[in-house]
Amino acid sequence: MSKRYRITREYQTRDEAEKPITLEACKQYFASKPDFEYASVYTVKGSTTVSIPGDFFLWRVGGTTIPFRHYQGDIYVSGSNDAVIPKMMEVATELEADVEEG
Repeated sequence: MSKRYRITREYQTRDEAEKPITLEACKQYFASKPDFEYASVYTVKGSTTVSIPGDFFLWRVGGTTIPFRHYQGDIYVSGSNDAVIPKMMEVATELEADVEEG
């Protein structure tokens, strides 16, 4: 069973007010990454095809596409691929955010 991770700023303590990770900040950040592409729908093809609307930043690695989904001020990603953990930590660090499992 794969784990799901959340990149969030919810638990950070700062002198200034808590700032969620905005969609605009995500679009700007991921646009600077050549191995990411924005999509407003993520489609999974298998025995059936499922299309999920949302704000996805699709990471292409080794012939695999891994969606990082922005939702309500956080970014969610599945940990089913071993390459996800270091990339997720890189993204969280650069966005000045924390990682939570669940």
